[in-house]
Amino acid sequence: MERVSVVIPSFNVEKSLHEVVKRIPKNVFEIIIVDDGSTDNTGEVAKITGTKVVTHEVNYGKGRAMRTGIKEAKGDIIIFLDADLQHNPEDIDKLIGPIRNDGMDITIGSRLLGDISSMPVARKFSNKASSALIRLFFGVNIKDTQSGYRAVRKEFLEKMHLESERYNIETEILYYVGKLHMKVKEVRRHSYHYSVRHIFFPLQYHVTRDFVTLNYVVLTIFVIVLILLNSCPSGLCSELIELCVSPV
Repeated sequence: MERVSVVIPSFNVEKSLHEVVKRIPKNVFEIIIVDDGSTDNTGEVAKITGTKVVTHEVNYGKGRAMRTGIKEAKGDIIIFLDADLQHNPEDIDKLIGPIRNDGMDITIGSRLLGDISSMPVARKFSNKASSALIRLFFGVNIKDTQSGYRAVRKEFLEKMHLESERYNIETEILYYVGKLHMKVKEVRRHSYHYSVRHIFFPLQYHVTRDFVTLNYVVLTIFVIVLILLNSCPSGLCSELIELCVSPV
């Protein structure tokens, strides 16, 4: 049976990390926590979980943390799981199933396959717009392009020349999904619109979230064009995404 590695990019998530690890199914092969230069006690919490811990001395961003996790992973299937409880660890088996049983190459935990009545209107719009752009430019037909909860066959990740440092790695992976003609399936997952940090900093969340959703589509268009033209200077796309996404 194919082995499963769970990669958890982590930055200042001392309050939620232990809970995330505790809820991961016991049948996974390994759990890798990438502490991306946290300034709180994330590193100490990670060490007591009994998982493999890789530490970045400085905060590079989610993209670099994911790339580090890919290099360290020994499994055949890699799950990318957020450390702030926005992703439900119990959904891991749902993501693995289509890869093991149906020949899929990548599965995406979609928030848009169930009831989305509670999702903010701006978020719905941004998802629809970005989905249309991804389908148009990359030929990948999925609804939830912004979901980072994914399971991917490692053999395909090794064929991707990923360079993104920050959140734009999600779009970069979808580019390769189209380029490598990967079989993709969306899987319904539980959706948590508020993570631990959103609960502790609600005002910051509501103010910045609106800003992010209004700018996400423009940024997605810009990044896609640069990727297609193969003319994205090192770090430029990452910095643009970071300007809008890092506050939340």
